[in-house]
Amino acid sequence: MDRTPSVTRIYQNHHLDSTRWEVIVPRSGDVVITTSYKSGTTWAQQIMLELIYGHVDPRPEIMAVSPWPDARFLGISREDLAVQAESIQGRRFFKSHLPLDGLPYHPESKYLIVARDTRDVFMSFFNHYHNYTDFAYTMLNTPDIVGPPLPRCPDDPRELWQDWITRGWFEWESEGYPFWSNLHHTKTYWEYRHLPNFLLLHYNDMLKELDGAVRKIAGLCDIAATDEEIAKVVEATTFSSVKKKAAETPEESDPRRLFFRGGAQAFFFKGSNERWREVLGDTDLALYEEAKARVLSPACAKWLETGGALDPVDG
Repeated sequence: MDRTPSVTRIYQNHHLDSTRWEVIVPRSGDVVITTSYKSGTTWAQQIMLELIYGHVDPRPEIMAVSPWPDARFLGISREDLAVQAESIQGRRFFKSHLPLDGLPYHPESKYLIVARDTRDVFMSFFNHYHNYTDFAYTMLNTPDIVGPPLPRCPDDPRELWQDWITRGWFEWESEGYPFWSNLHHTKTYWEYRHLPNFLLLHYNDMLKELDGAVRKIAGLCDIAATDEEIAKVVEATTFSSVKKKAAETPEESDPRRLFFRGGAQAFFFKGSNERWREVLGDTDLALYEEAKARVLSPACAKWLETGGALDPVDG
């Protein structure tokens, strides 16, 4: 295997356009936070915001300092995206939902990869997708999209599960429909976890020991933080703190109210795990086992379910 990542796929659909990364000129020290979806992306962005701008009052809005280049539906042209990225002063941290085979790799950048148990991802994903408004579907299904429009979310989570765990949106995927892959996303980064500028974090571990996760992120990014500063970041970025802050955001200034029924409260739903046990039956879980074996190595599959320490030499 080539031990340096390279782009071999183009991801373009109702949400994504991986080619938009072509306008981003990398800088030394850039941070890319990448997850499939509903795996702690915004949580990790909040941690980065506090680590970099913790001394600034008021904190800048995340969208102003943490662009999401691969989002094609936000109404930002490639030209404006390039200007926005270049205008950010100091340390930049980007958001991405792209697998590594669609994301440009730069040795001078840092990559923070957050993963979560597939079944927990699904439960959060269903809440997210099921709360899309008519405005959201209009924004996503514009005439210029590549490929079919995003279908409406079914009301029954098990109906969605049947497609999500057995079909891919892109021809090289076998799960993730009608968005994009979850398992494949983790697989592409797992295979390069030996790289010194990669940090794979598990959602479970962030829940259990947020202090340790914040310290690892600071270490990845070469941010010297005192114990007191780490404690302040932890206090500001617990799930309850993030959700409370979202609840205090004036409705008229929260763009999520247009995209989600319930606004930010729907976006930051529960943040808890194992809700799938009350929804998915034996036949549903058998489909999960098949997908897991089809896409992931045993070591990667085990880590994705449990978290914990990574052994970089395992399969």
